[in-house]
Amino acid sequence: MTVSLTSSATSSGFAPFNAVSFQSTEQFHGAVRAQLAKDIEVLFAYAKLPSPLVDACRYVMTGQGKLVRPLMVASAFASINSGNSERTDERNDDIDMLNADLDSLLENDSDYDMSRRAALAVELLHTYSLVHDDLPCMDDDELRRGQPTAHIAFDEATALLAGDVLQTLAFEVLTAEMPTFAPFDAHIASQLLAIFAPRARRMVSGQMLDLNAEASASIAQDDLEAIHRDKTGALIEAAMLMGGVCAGATAPQRMALQECAQYIGLAFQVQDDVLDVTMTTDTLGKPAGSDEKLDKSTYVKLMGVDEATSYAQSLFIEGRAAISRELIRAEPSDDEIPSSTDDNVDTHNDALLALIEWLWSRKK
Repeated sequence: MTVSLTSSATSSGFAPFNAVSFQSTEQFHGAVRAQLAKDIEVLFAYAKLPSPLVDACRYVMTGQGKLVRPLMVASAFASINSGNSERTDERNDDIDMLNADLDSLLENDSDYDMSRRAALAVELLHTYSLVHDDLPCMDDDELRRGQPTAHIAFDEATALLAGDVLQTLAFEVLTAEMPTFAPFDAHIASQLLAIFAPRARRMVSGQMLDLNAEASASIAQDDLEAIHRDKTGALIEAAMLMGGVCAGATAPQRMALQECAQYIGLAFQVQDDVLDVTMTTDTLGKPAGSDEKLDKSTYVKLMGVDEATSYAQSLFIEGRAAISRELIRAEPSDDEIPSSTDDNVDTHNDALLALIEWLWSRKK
């Protein structure tokens, strides 16, 4: 049995993190979001930022965001960790542990806690980029994640500084001595920084290239993709690779994660361009039609809604195929991808595959 990418996300049992299994994608994502919310509060208590800076940081970090990048860290960690544990017969199959409390199960688990740090890092960096992107000197937007943007809710100077400090915290959190976290693993931390720093730089470079391309009527698809492989794709690459590294990904697994991320990062941007013209402001949580208002170069502008939608789907299929070959040793057909309910698919490797399905079905 197979399921096409246009189907809704499949609910299945898989083992996120070490030995905890959730019964659905929604339950897994809910647990990741809940953990991240706790960790954000721990971080702000540790950082001791003055008001109104801390208020602005908490405001932008606790809005109704999709949290795609932390979910990518957690999903990559879950898939790689579970798959590797099974291959080395280290996975604990005690059924009682499947329903145990996440915090007590993973207390002092350094690998898991490094994935928590990585999830925080990518969300901090992403949120900083949104705060700065919304400023009057950039896109001058008034709505983000369903609420007024930081410079509207506070003021421009506070918003600017909030973005600045979120960026610095994104790197500090990887090695900070914070309550509720096991001591950082220096070997893993050095690998995470080597992945994270150049992709953070690429994200900013991509934003500059995107500004340069505004109002360009003749930009080629290759040039547009080059922009978005940095602006959007670089941090998605970082998220998947950082999750994999925390789980002890092998060299082939890292290569597969990177290939998957490159397809998904581009697919995510193409999909964003389509949603900008097909969804309402209320659904998106940010102004619909903003790309057209700013005369940005987009895939919809280049190829139209229908062709851009088909292109996004093809990229999602390629991304899932790239990681499926390494995680489950299954080869999908050109227009179908393996479901986590297939006989030849190990459902304990399903977190990342389910995330890709969830991303394809998103409406904002």
